[in-house]
Amino acid sequence: MAQFRAFLLIILFICSFTSAMAAYNIADFGAKPDGQTDSAKPLLNAWAAACGSNEPATIIVPTGRFLLSQALFQGPCKNSNIRIFISGTIVAPSGYGSNTAWIAFNYVQGLSIFGGTLDGQGQSFWACKLAGQSCPNGATGLSIAESKNILISGLTMMNSELFHISIFGSSGVTVQGAKITAPENSPNTDGIHIQKSSFITISGSSIQTGDDCISMGEGATNVWIERIKCGPGHGISIGSLGGTPQEDGVQNITVKSVVFTGTQNGVRIKTWGKPYTGFVKGVRFQHVTMQNVQNPVVIDQNYCPDNKNCPGQSSGIQISEVTFSDIHGSSATQVAVKFDCSPSNPCSGIVLQNINLNYLNNQAQSYCRNVHGSTSGFVIPPSCL
Repeated sequence: MAQFRAFLLIILFICSFTSAMAAYNIADFGAKPDGQTDSAKPLLNAWAAACGSNEPATIIVPTGRFLLSQALFQGPCKNSNIRIFISGTIVAPSGYGSNTAWIAFNYVQGLSIFGGTLDGQGQSFWACKLAGQSCPNGATGLSIAESKNILISGLTMMNSELFHISIFGSSGVTVQGAKITAPENSPNTDGIHIQKSSFITISGSSIQTGDDCISMGEGATNVWIERIKCGPGHGISIGSLGGTPQEDGVQNITVKSVVFTGTQNGVRIKTWGKPYTGFVKGVRFQHVTMQNVQNPVVIDQNYCPDNKNCPGQSSGIQISEVTFSDIHGSSATQVAVKFDCSPSNPCSGIVLQNINLNYLNNQAQSYCRNVHGSTSGFVIPPSCL
């Protein structure tokens, strides 16, 4: 009898919770799942209703293909519990490219996005870029800016013109179970970019793009990245940093349990060869598998594309307290570990623990310049620290 009463209480709680949550289906606002009718107005009207509600609210995107020209979802809202359930596909018009972001959430607190597919249709934009033509600026697929307590779960993103997901000026953002795909030759299509944001978690996701799977710019702090499959792409990168004056530092970054397959880089820290100051510290890369990765372990403080505006200069970014632990697998080039640090600000506190990287079933090599650190356990290739 006691168990039956407890069961009834649970049922009553669920019913009361559901009835208390306002629900807004974009079809009721005029959205059509035909892939041709612009759903911007229905989506924004549904958002206005949910954002203006004094109680928790749900926005529903039903099955079907919904064309969306652009949408800026603006906060702050009256409630801090808005859920968006996407069953269908939201698709961008081909060549939309003149907007900063295709879908943006600004000044929002307490938002959850579940499931569905966002298709940025960036093919015509990439073709323009790769042909060297004069092209539109391009757009980020999904932008989270100046927001707090955001959950993105089970979302599929594909073919964004530029970054797929951008997290800027935000805190408490979690991305889990994401699938991000774009062709290997698509330019600047980073999977997830984090900048000036803290307490960010990315887990259990698969990312295949033409640029970094995950990139972290200035002001990325307290970031936890775990259980990621990366490739093709350019790896997981901190940087590039130091391209402009007075950048915020990057610290407390953990990257663990990642598999890189056929990527250009594995785990990387990259700074411009310019004197602008800043720092990277408290970084840990651990439990990483490399499968035919061109540059598995990299610190490069002499980044200077096309040798413009920085030849002969020295990076002012101070890199310290970086640990590489349990990194194993295969390198596609002979130099599997490369630390090319700043002559004026040498890297310090670099730690190698239990590294086992080979090149064509032979011993790989390490390269060190302006770096100080220590090793423990077995380290293959032999350390040059």
